[in-house]
Amino acid sequence: MSDAAALLNPDETCWRIESADKVRVIIDGADYFPAVKRAMLSARKTIMMIGWDFDTRIQFEPKGQTLEGPNELGKFLDWLIHNREELDLYMLKWDLGTLEALGRGMVPIAVRPMRFAEHFHFKLDSEHPAGAAHHSKIIIIDDRVAFCGGIDMTAGRWDTREHLDDQSSRGLPQNDEPEKPWHDVTTAVSGPVAAALGDLARQRWYRATGEELSPPDVETPPGWPDLKTTFEDVPVAIARTYPDYKDFDEIREIEALYLKAIAQAQETFYVETQYLASAKIARAIADRLAEPDGPEFIVILPHKAEGWLRQKAMDGARERLLRFLWSNDPHGRFRAYYPVTEGGNDIYVHAKVLIVDDKLLRVGSSNLNNRSMGFDTECDLAIESKACSDPEAVSRTITTLRNDLVGEHLGVEPSRVAEEMDATGSLKAAIERLRDDRRSLRPFSNGALKEDESVLAENELADPESVGHGLAGRLSEGVRELVEEATG
Repeated sequence: MSDAAALLNPDETCWRIESADKVRVIIDGADYFPAVKRAMLSARKTIMMIGWDFDTRIQFEPKGQTLEGPNELGKFLDWLIHNREELDLYMLKWDLGTLEALGRGMVPIAVRPMRFAEHFHFKLDSEHPAGAAHHSKIIIIDDRVAFCGGIDMTAGRWDTREHLDDQSSRGLPQNDEPEKPWHDVTTAVSGPVAAALGDLARQRWYRATGEELSPPDVETPPGWPDLKTTFEDVPVAIARTYPDYKDFDEIREIEALYLKAIAQAQETFYVETQYLASAKIARAIADRLAEPDGPEFIVILPHKAEGWLRQKAMDGARERLLRFLWSNDPHGRFRAYYPVTEGGNDIYVHAKVLIVDDKLLRVGSSNLNNRSMGFDTECDLAIESKACSDPEAVSRTITTLRNDLVGEHLGVEPSRVAEEMDATGSLKAAIERLRDDRRSLRPFSNGALKEDESVLAENELADPESVGHGLAGRLSEGVRELVEEATG
């Protein structure tokens, strides 16, 4: 029977809970990409890459190479498997991501085939409902070390935590023009939870190919990628979203965790998300805002979504939900912000982070939109302080991490955030006291939003809640045919 006080319960709000020897929360791509390469250099048996998109032209270290092997992803993978006779590399990529990449002016791996050895196994994953996305971003090395979160191994994701206005290293492959500042978050884990992510990756491979893979037999110690640890020896939950498709039932663990976290939040519900488009989530937040002594809700979003279609669909839905939340916030406890650079340019928020009080940390691939709740394939990791052997220490670390993230957005040291929190007892008040006209957070406001009457703003069309709903659920098989033609 589930513990009513626990947020993380297998078969309800998560799939499995496994121990992690080490956990590192990695903020922004400049630390992520070299960490992945270091971990891959330690691989002995298998590397599994499960993702929304991969671009083999990206560099691990665009500011200057320090690590062994080629700096470019594709050349490095080729070099690695030719120098490790027992190593098998599996790459599973969302099939419609090929069209997504072409729409962004990129050349995905499937369109530019590479001559790998027989130990390279590549699959475009089309085993999903029409219009659905395989949105999770997971890399597993020997079932000993894994990465799971929001960062795709593709172009435009590299950036430093400074998010400078002028950063040439953010340039896209074969393009000298710097890409926009990009904020993102992922995790590195080792131990049994990495093996559990390996099980999940093999399940995904089986669903896509019908091929069953065995776990690797590796006796060497985990190749931890020279990262400071955020946590050690803690239980970590894996939460998923899977759509109802063929012989596989729908899984909505991520939605269940969001709703339970909203219901149990006591002081602060802090979330970073690319989209705010789930009416169910908005209604749950509004219920808590109606309470006289309920928690604060702080949402960090990008100023605008990427591309015309996403702006019409996601931004239109976001504007309507923001108005709904403001109109149902009688005690003034809801705030939505977007980050900007020193020069006032937008920093794109791609991170998917949830921190509830000092008791729950969740990092993954899911956004606060309908697709992430029941239509796309998602994977999140979560840590609950009360489940840990030293809950107070874990709680302090969760609070420190939140202050670190908020400090990055405000352009101040985390200690300043902590000081203002101590002085005011409110994250909302702390942010308002620390905001300025330079590198900072800027609030969304009712007067600044423009009503979008586009039919796409009715997000059931482009952002369906489940299989069979809306435009995306009714896309024809002709889309897949276009992908097949493009990839040969």
